[in-house]
Amino acid sequence: MGGASSPITSTGGASGLLRFSVHVVRGRWFSLFASFLIMAGAGATYLFGVYSKEIKASLGYDQTTLNLLGFFKDLGANVGVLSGLIAEVTPTWFVLLIGSAMNFAGYFMIWLAVTGKIAKPKVWQMCIYICLGANSQNFANTGALVTSVRNFPENRGVMLGLLKGFTGLSGAILTQIYLAVYGNDSKALILLIAWLPAALSVVFVYTIRAMKVVKQPNELKIFYQFLYVSIVLALFIMVMTILQKLVTFSQAAYAGSATVVCVFLFVPLFIAIREEALSWNRKKLPNNPPKITIENPTISTPQPATAKLEEKSETPSCFKNIFNKPERGEDYTILQALLSTDMLILFLATFCGLGSSLTAVDNLGQIGESLGYPTKTIKSFVSLLSIWNYFGRIFSGFVSESLLAKYKFPRPLMMTLVLFLSCIGLLLIAFPFPGSVYVSSVIIGFSFGAQLPLIFAIISELFGLKYYSTLFNCGQLASPLGSYILNVKVTGPLYDREALKDLAKKGMTRSSVKELTCIGTQCYRLAFIILASITFFGALTSLILVARTREFYKGDIYKKFRDEAEATEAEMALSNNPK
Repeated sequence: MGGASSPITSTGGASGLLRFSVHVVRGRWFSLFASFLIMAGAGATYLFGVYSKEIKASLGYDQTTLNLLGFFKDLGANVGVLSGLIAEVTPTWFVLLIGSAMNFAGYFMIWLAVTGKIAKPKVWQMCIYICLGANSQNFANTGALVTSVRNFPENRGVMLGLLKGFTGLSGAILTQIYLAVYGNDSKALILLIAWLPAALSVVFVYTIRAMKVVKQPNELKIFYQFLYVSIVLALFIMVMTILQKLVTFSQAAYAGSATVVCVFLFVPLFIAIREEALSWNRKKLPNNPPKITIENPTISTPQPATAKLEEKSETPSCFKNIFNKPERGEDYTILQALLSTDMLILFLATFCGLGSSLTAVDNLGQIGESLGYPTKTIKSFVSLLSIWNYFGRIFSGFVSESLLAKYKFPRPLMMTLVLFLSCIGLLLIAFPFPGSVYVSSVIIGFSFGAQLPLIFAIISELFGLKYYSTLFNCGQLASPLGSYILNVKVTGPLYDREALKDLAKKGMTRSSVKELTCIGTQCYRLAFIILASITFFGALTSLILVARTREFYKGDIYKKFRDEAEATEAEMALSNNPK
């Protein structure tokens, strides 16, 4: 630690170790490490392409019914307004516990249905189960992601990229773990995503909370260290995914691969401990352990739910000044933000971009099947999409932050470029050639992943952090709406129509088969031409937001957060060195 005395020896023996341990667990960096792990388990929705085939086969669904389930998954995953509103009036630990319970209940019921341990549920019941399980990730997002952004406001783009990057990797991480624990059994994967993410939230439930922001000069350097660890993890998983396709792995080999993944996941813990040790030594109070406050300059101090409710009742009516909006970057009320032109434009771009991307992700398993790829290869597509989903999130988070800081490059413009890239991936599915699904999985995964941190960062920058818990969840409401229209009402029926044509050529009817399957390049052609066209329109729409916010992004959008952090640092210096 750069020659500094040990935080343990400087405070003396076992009591020093205990006080230092408490300092670490209650620190910002340990909270961030815990957030990484929770987000790494919060991407179960991206594995739908792996286990959807099991649901379709075991319950006898056609593609339209399966896409209906996919819509309710997307609905649950993206309608996070409830979690945001709950977070406004309750502590973070309560939000995480609700999410944990919902995750286990939803996916466990799906596992019971698919394995035949309960009577075959009605379609509406399965829709509720998958919506409930998927909605739990919003509670993880609200608890971990929103709190981390508030704890590190000056590097929010980087923070969002890292956290959403771990969520993007989640599918591939969970795949490696399930192969090690359960073998090549897609039904067991559903059981794993029922208990593991729930357990992570319970274990770290009290360590994630808002704290007073203190200026730290090397903060960005530490984030890059986290980035390097996550990149190595992603590359390792990608290599393992390729090897597992080329070579038959034993159970021991799968276990070894999963062990390495877990080791990489815990490397950020050592970085967090190092930073908390440096923070401890900077206090220079060996006989009087530092008092850890949990205030945040952008939010109120965490209080019991009743106290928060009382505080809310004293604030002006939410209907006051709806159309008298503050300057961009200041704290908007919820209704001021939702009724603003900027939010409506962002909503439309999100509808087009994320709606199309989610449709592609949900149908990836059936796309591979229709083009004649074996099951093992289809799982490789899903893992590739998950890994490049991660790279997209990391890229949009770190690169957009760097371009914004150095060149005042507006985030909405990067959003436009990402949507144009997405069009290419969608067209590769509409007009496939040998191996094109590998390329399209990479492009769609990257562009899908890149959109989320950009949307969340844009919302925080334009509308402030005061009501960010609710606003960032409201901002992604367009995603399930887009998924419903584009997946359930467009892609599913067009696929089924082509499948029925295939049956008619064979002289068969729908009642002749249990599972409606289409084979051939025509199965998804028209649907993905439509998706590419809609995404292109979304890119053009986002250009309007670029024009509207051009002057805002030319300014110093983080100035007030630097001023608040410096004021906090000065206040703590005075309190630690009284005259």
